[in-house]
Amino acid sequence: MHSFPAPALEMVERMRAAAAVDPARAIAFQGAPGANSHRAAGEAAPDYLPLPCFGFEDALDAVRDGRAGCAIIPIENSQHGRVADIHFLLPQSGLSIVGEHFMPITHALMAIPNADGSFGPFEAAYSHPQALGQSRMFLRERGIVPLSHADTAGSAAFVAEKGDPGLAAIAPKLAAELYGLQVVEDQVEDAADNTTRFVVLAREPLDPVSLDGDTAMTTFVFEVKNVPAALYKALGCFATNGVNMTKLESYQQGASFAATMFYADIVGAPGDPRVDGAFEELAFHCKDLRLLGSYRQARPRP
Repeated sequence: MHSFPAPALEMVERMRAAAAVDPARAIAFQGAPGANSHRAAGEAAPDYLPLPCFGFEDALDAVRDGRAGCAIIPIENSQHGRVADIHFLLPQSGLSIVGEHFMPITHALMAIPNADGSFGPFEAAYSHPQALGQSRMFLRERGIVPLSHADTAGSAAFVAEKGDPGLAAIAPKLAAELYGLQVVEDQVEDAADNTTRFVVLAREPLDPVSLDGDTAMTTFVFEVKNVPAALYKALGCFATNGVNMTKLESYQQGASFAATMFYADIVGAPGDPRVDGAFEELAFHCKDLRLLGSYRQARPRP
């Protein structure tokens, strides 16, 4: 399935047409209108035109192809960890991270009422895997089977299209309004401080000089040489230069399970002597090192 449910198509086409008139002002996001990424796009770039895309790759392609000036992509959630495939997609996209945005996430359970106006019992609830993971305990306690869908708002449109009162969706409350569903229960996420971090990507990187005076972040991926203590030495480059690393995650590259890539964030940007010194030392210990972008810090890292 690589298309939006029928209830979402009219809005999608209307937004795409508006973005096509002024693509430089378009911001691509993954999901149907009403998705959390749609809301994040409005918060991060209120003067831009939202461009809904079915998948993450579609949103990145829109920027590469010139149909959008930038894209906003969820990269990690405080409760459910990193968004699947993002660590593979970003380095391969050829785009640069030019900003970040943090957004509190609230989910609602929504459905079509029964003939008598009641709700349920629900056989299953559809949503994006991240939203299902963030509402895992809620669903388990009620015996509702979680079923994956391409995105949160798209799952609401899908349930509306099916017209089955035994099916529910977990999505932002706005999706219920857009697709004619009713909210059965609000705030179904398992953690009250549920927050997602998004990154904004563009074809051209920000010049680190433009970040002078602001606290900056730099994101990069690297693969260390296959020698003992290589990772220890690589991380030591940041310690000896006094650079704060706020994120480090590993993921496998290929099927050999011998080539591990690391995805990292640091506080600072090239041009800072400490950051330049750390990257110069890091390159000596690496087989591959790619900067994904430097950008203004949206939230302080203690």
